Amino acid sequence: MSLWSSPAARLVDRFLHERLVSRIWDRDPRAWGADAGSADERSIRTRLGWLDVGETMPPAVTRARKLAQEIAAEQFDAVYLLGMGGSSLCAEVLRAVCGIADDHPQLHVLDTTDEKTIATAAARMDPARTLFVVSSKSGGTVEVASLERFFWARMIEAEGSAAGRHFVAITDPGTALQALAELKRYRDVFLNPADIGGRFSALSLFGLVPAALIGANPGDLLAAGATMAEGCRQENHTNPGLTLGTFIGATVLEGRDKLTIVLPPSLGSLGLWVEQLVAESTGKHGTGALPVVDEPLGRPDDYGSDRAFVAITTDRDAPDEARIAALEAAGHPVLRLSTRIDGPSRHGRGAGLGSEFFRWEFATAVAGAALGINPFDEPNVSEAKEKTKALLSTYSSAGRLPESAAAAVSGGISAHSPTFAGGTPAAVVRAALESLNAGDYVAFLSYLPATSDVEVAIAEIREAIRARHHAASTFGVGPRYLHSTGQYHKGGPNTALAFVVTAVDETSTDIPEAGYSFAILKQAQALGDAETLAAHSRRVVRLHLEQGTTITALRDVFAEALR
Repeated sequence: MSLWSSPAARLVDRFLHERLVSRIWDRDPRAWGADAGSADERSIRTRLGWLDVGETMPPAVTRARKLAQEIAAEQFDAVYLLGMGGSSLCAEVLRAVCGIADDHPQLHVLDTTDEKTIATAAARMDPARTLFVVSSKSGGTVEVASLERFFWARMIEAEGSAAGRHFVAITDPGTALQALAELKRYRDVFLNPADIGGRFSALSLFGLVPAALIGANPGDLLAAGATMAEGCRQENHTNPGLTLGTFIGATVLEGRDKLTIVLPPSLGSLGLWVEQLVAESTGKHGTGALPVVDEPLGRPDDYGSDRAFVAITTDRDAPDEARIAALEAAGHPVLRLSTRIDGPSRHGRGAGLGSEFFRWEFATAVAGAALGINPFDEPNVSEAKEKTKALLSTYSSAGRLPESAAAAVSGGISAHSPTFAGGTPAAVVRAALESLNAGDYVAFLSYLPATSDVEVAIAEIREAIRARHHAASTFGVGPRYLHSTGQYHKGGPNTALAFVVTAVDETSTDIPEAGYSFAILKQAQALGDAETLAAHSRRVVRLHLEQGTTITALRDVFAEALR
């Protein structure tokens, strides 16, 4: 389907007539339907700093490079970035696409409360040669604060009064993190412009500092973004952000709200960043585009009529053109994009990512206008946080977290659901899957360690569900997804079937000053989100693996349910 013969073409024409592009650059909240004096108007006016990064960020590049030079000169061999959502996903993409330059430290992103992952990181680090980047826009994110306290205690034990030299903060002005960093005498504190929202922050300090630390060129990254920004100023059909944004918005309005991102291997990691940006920005008030990432490209008859596809070709590689053409010939909307990953200089590895970061940010703003929503707030994200706080309060008073009665128990797995019943976990899962209707999707929300065997097992289950039910699916690792697709699951259309997967942790690592362990925090987050989803009338099944039960048992449950 050609973009220009589709509903997207008509939407582009409408937006050009309404001069939407100029209104976005003029920071007019009415571009998103916000009334004067409304909460949406106030929120929008304080979230548009990402438009100006080409002018506001160059001085930060010099500081970021200086820090990177110091760290390399002092022969640090590891950087641990403690962050969530927009503060971590950009760094993940940069590491995967750019790689680590010679004589620069390895970058490890910790956006988790998983006991095994944290314990492994603590065991492998050499304190004398490790830097921690504490990254939080709000400065109060519970996961980041917990990780900071844990690793600060480790560094005080190892380095004493010199511990602060091993910490850097990236945050907004006036946050509790800024005060803490100054009190503890961190090596450096980077203050980001407060009017840049977390998921729109890839070309701000939250992306530029990690880029410099791994030896990528933050100046080239920013320059590529600035070049794309100029293209996104054009009030014509060649505007790349307008083209993408209207495609997203128009396909959602046509009922094709599963935005399937088809990426070549070199850009595979970009999917998680796009997923957060688009899902959290558009998934509210019963509408939105749900990005489907990390899904093998299938045949046309594998998909329902709720799919739209964006395929990206790079100067390094391309996705399977034959399969994309088959999808297009079958009537599925397909938008093809091309991008250059590497910059012109020998230090420009991955610099072209800057253009994709800005293109998708601008497109998301346009998609919000198409859907008549404010793309810069996240009205449902705080609900799961508040439920987690309440559960932790219960733990403090009762010494345990409340547990729901299991609907079924077998083979080391228990199934918990307020909606579905059955004699075995497989029967509960079967009942849940049989509730799928056209346009529904399955969300796997995993609180298991993010290991390759878990990823492979869930990927196989997702493919089997697509083959049987033609339903889209997503895979979110908790608690990371709470800062990403969590908004869409609760605020988007009520089409989700959520499988929350939990397990018993083998260890219990206390969080300093918290009164509970990482295992308890993660369990409270899982239970809290399951309860919040159910409160929004979402279909939820929690599958709990007892100690010693492997991921193979979960795969067997779904295999039996799908027979």
